[in-house]
Amino acid sequence: MNFTRRAFLASTSALAFAPATFAAGGEVPFDRNDVIALARELASQPYAEREMVPQEWQDLTYQQYRSIRFRLDRALWYETQTPFNVDFFTPGLYFPRTVKVSTVEDGMTTPVTFDLSMFDKSEDVPTLPIDDTLGFSGLRLRTEMHRPGKTDEFCVWQGASYFRAIGLYEVYGLSARGLALKTGDPDGEEFPEFIRFWLERPKPGQRNMVVHALMDSPSVTGAYRFKVTAGADCIMDVEATLFPREELPHVGIAPGTSMFLFDQTNHSRFDDFRPAVHDSDGLMVRNGAGEVLWRPLANPTRLQISSFVDTNPRGFGLMQRKRKFSDYADLEANYHKRPGLWVEPKGDWGKGTVTLVEIPADQEIYDNIVAYWRPAEPYAAGSQIDMSYRLIWGEEPQRTPMPRVINTAMGDNTFGDGRLAVIDFEASDLFDDPEAMTIFVDSPHAETSDGVLQRNPDTGGLRLAFSFQPGERNHVELRAQLLKDKQPASEVWLYRWTT
Repeated sequence: MNFTRRAFLASTSALAFAPATFAAGGEVPFDRNDVIALARELASQPYAEREMVPQEWQDLTYQQYRSIRFRLDRALWYETQTPFNVDFFTPGLYFPRTVKVSTVEDGMTTPVTFDLSMFDKSEDVPTLPIDDTLGFSGLRLRTEMHRPGKTDEFCVWQGASYFRAIGLYEVYGLSARGLALKTGDPDGEEFPEFIRFWLERPKPGQRNMVVHALMDSPSVTGAYRFKVTAGADCIMDVEATLFPREELPHVGIAPGTSMFLFDQTNHSRFDDFRPAVHDSDGLMVRNGAGEVLWRPLANPTRLQISSFVDTNPRGFGLMQRKRKFSDYADLEANYHKRPGLWVEPKGDWGKGTVTLVEIPADQEIYDNIVAYWRPAEPYAAGSQIDMSYRLIWGEEPQRTPMPRVINTAMGDNTFGDGRLAVIDFEASDLFDDPEAMTIFVDSPHAETSDGVLQRNPDTGGLRLAFSFQPGERNHVELRAQLLKDKQPASEVWLYRWTT
C-alpha cells in the first residue's frame, strides 16, 4: 500500500469549497456506451503512463498543498437551479498526474479547463508554472442537505481509483476504490487510475447525480458509472465494465480501504491516551447462505490475509460500530463520526471469497486494512466483465435481525492459563432469559473453555467470556455464537489471534 491517509485527508476537508472555466466550443455527443468503447479501445493498446505535472507542483510541501483552497464562487453550477455543485482539486504533492473532466448536458459534453484563479492560496505557496499538463487531480460533490440555502460536501474522487463519501453529520474515514489488483501479493500491488470523468448535469429537483469514469492500468481498463444520492446515508449505484489486457488472477471487486491501529484487543502495544484509534472496527459479511459474520479487525505484527469462501454473497463491508466520543476521546479526528461502508451485489457474483487484508501499521496515517470480493476464477485477457453493486456509506449502512457484537477485548487470563476473550453482544429481546441461551465456542487450533455468559448492566446485553490455550502457536482462529432453541441468536463472531 503506497497511499497514506494523510494524502487523502489533504484533499478533502483541508481544501475549501467553487462557475468553473469551460473550453470554448468542443461539445461532442455522449453516452455511457462511449466510455465503454473508450475502455475497450484502450485495452487493445499497450499501457502508457500519463505525463506528470511540472516539478514545482510535485515539490509542494504538505502545508503548502493544504493551503491551496478552491473558491466557493467558482464551483461548477454555482448559484444555478442545478441541485449539486462540483469543486475541483489542484495537482501536486501526492497527486502528480491529472484527470480530464467534462460536463454532460442534453447528451453533449463540454470540457472543464484548469484555471489557477479558481483557487486561493497562502503567501508561502511559490509561483507555479501553468502548461498543457495542468488539470485537476480530483473533484468533490456538494448539495444542500440539512442547512437551507447552504451546501455540504459528501463525496470525493481523488488519487488512483480512490473515492470517499459520508452520510449526514459524518466525517470522512475509510475509502473505496474502483478496483484492487494483487493486494498483499509478494510482487506488489497494482493501483488502477481513473483518468477521465464525465459529470451529468442534474435537473432542478433531482436528488442524485451521475458520474462516469474511465479507468486505466497496466493490466486492465474499465468504464464506471456512479449514481450518487446524498442523505442520511450516501448511496452509490455502481456499474462497472472491465477489459483485462492480461489475465487477472487476483482481482478485488468493490474494495474498501481503511485504518485500524488499536482498540481493547491490542492497546498494550501503543502508548496513547486514547482508548482506540481506527476508522473501522470490523468486517461484516452476510454470506450466500444468509449467515451473518462479524470479524473484528486487527493490526497484526505480520501481514495476514483472511478469506471467507462464499457463493453469491449478499453483502459485506467495513463498519465503525463504536459511535460514542468516549470510545476514542479524540477531539480532532472524530473517529466516532466515521462512516461504515456496505457493499451490496446486484445479480449473482458466483464463487469466490470475501478477502480481508490486514497490514502492520505503527501510525494512524496509514490505511492498513483492505476488504474486497475476489472471484474464484481469473479474468481472461481480452474478455469483458460486467458487474453492478450498491455502496452504502453511513453510521449503520446494514442492519440484520441478529443481535450485533458491539465490543471485543483480549488479555491474559488473570485467574487461569492462556488468553481470555471477552465479547459483548448488544441488548435484544432474544436475551430476555440468559439461562435459555446456549454458547458455541470453537477453534481448530486451540483448546477453549466452555464460556461464561453474563448480563452486562452497562449495555443491557450479554457478555460472553472464554479462555483459550494458544500453546506454541503463533496464531489461533476462534469462532463463537449464541444460540436459543438451537437457532442462531447472534451474529457469528470470528477472530484471528496472533502473537
